[in-house]
Amino acid sequence: MSSTPDLAADADRPEVGTGVWLHGVVRDVDPAVLAAIPGMAGAPVRAVRAAGLSAVVSTAPLTEYGEQALRRNLEDLAWLERAARAHHAVVDALARRGPVVPARLATVHHDDARVAGQLAARRTELTGLLDRLTDRGEWGVKGYQVPGALPRAAEETGTGGAGAAYLRRRRAQLTAREQGQRIAAEVAAAVHDTLAGYAVAARRHAPQDRRLSGAPTPMVLNGAYLVESARLAGFTALVAALGERHPELRLELTGPWPPYSFAEERPAGPALTVREPAC
Repeated sequence: MSSTPDLAADADRPEVGTGVWLHGVVRDVDPAVLAAIPGMAGAPVRAVRAAGLSAVVSTAPLTEYGEQALRRNLEDLAWLERAARAHHAVVDALARRGPVVPARLATVHHDDARVAGQLAARRTELTGLLDRLTDRGEWGVKGYQVPGALPRAAEETGTGGAGAAYLRRRRAQLTAREQGQRIAAEVAAAVHDTLAGYAVAARRHAPQDRRLSGAPTPMVLNGAYLVESARLAGFTALVAALGERHPELRLELTGPWPPYSFAEERPAGPALTVREPAC
């Protein structure tokens, strides 16, 4: 929800009525298509049209999506996951039919007039982004460290008994681990640079924690790449070739995704942003 003055809520008074949750902006969309896509409250999404563009929105009850409710719910991981999945399902359905500028999660406007006003005010920017995203898709490449593929440090020899031998082995293990982490980081940077050179645009996001990735080894690359649809086969082949060339990393190609990483000319900020003007 926006923190703009006209939407600020009285902390002592529960919010009533409805707001407008923004999913994304497209050039145009068939109402029949929207009728089959459930929005945040389960009802079909709809389009707000202005300035030659269409904003795809959900009617959002303020009891759940108002200023106060959002600040509370965004701290609830179960609620956040449900909201993110519902939002993504709409954006993904739009992306499968053409270019879309996804809105950030929790972008809620006061009413349709405010949405239309944003379309008019940002028409040049949004049109440029839609042009840039046409016939292109976002693909993710994650790289995970493969410790077993790294050369082990040579074990030191010497005398001094069992205690000294243990310390030497332990020091060798730590040295090998540090070397492995350094090499993996260097390889990840080289892989990203190579993929970025092939793609139209690229973003390198912070690696995910293992609790989120579910991987047994650390993630050292979390890249997003905007790829021409006509060059996708070449990009896929390049990822495979880089994986064979660098056994230190296990590369994982995912996508296509809606272009979340490229919805702005500048690198995106935190994914969970509560603000009105973001698209």
